[in-house]
Amino acid sequence: MSEAEIIKIISMIIALMIAIIGHEIMHGWVAYKYGDNTAKSLGRLKINPLVHIDPVGSILVPGMLFFSGAPFIFGWAKPVPININTVMRNGGAGAAVAVSLAGITFNFALAAFCAVLFPMFAHPTSAFEAFIALLLYQSVVINVLLGVFNLWPIPPLDGANAIRYLAEGMHWKSFTAFYDKIYPYGMLILVAVLFTPVSNYLFQPVTWIVKWLL
Repeated sequence: MSEAEIIKIISMIIALMIAIIGHEIMHGWVAYKYGDNTAKSLGRLKINPLVHIDPVGSILVPGMLFFSGAPFIFGWAKPVPININTVMRNGGAGAAVAVSLAGITFNFALAAFCAVLFPMFAHPTSAFEAFIALLLYQSVVINVLLGVFNLWPIPPLDGANAIRYLAEGMHWKSFTAFYDKIYPYGMLILVAVLFTPVSNYLFQPVTWIVKWLL
């Protein structure tokens, strides 16, 4: 394996870990701000990757995507436990929406931050600068991908949760009842969408945003 390949692999692993772990921590942190101590009491607000790594989502899936030559790397960390009832009791439906969108907000903010830094290392003159350039580039792509993907209004993704809590706050009972009814089948719907041409259109904003940022 060449030096360039090693640098690429390491940069992708670090970018993915920061993206998915930061995403989950932000859910727990915002919930904590609304009085929910669940994540904090379980030690899930720490940046220690060992408490967040999911064997399948953090290792197996990204590894399979990389070694199969997939055009992108994707994964997830262990979901941070949240007592949404406590959040809503203290902050209402708006707080629940904020918790739902906290991870997505982190991903887009980090992507923008890395995009600002990227031009400084766009023409590396050493292996270290090449590593930083790749890390920043991968961070932009991976964080935008996670942000867009989690915005899809399909349970159990964050976008679906945000819409569901917003509807509850607006007292749209038939809408919340609909989401509650399809929630158990959300993963099946999600997998079906991912393996159909529909996903190409839903992922299209990733390309637009990455081009705009870089």
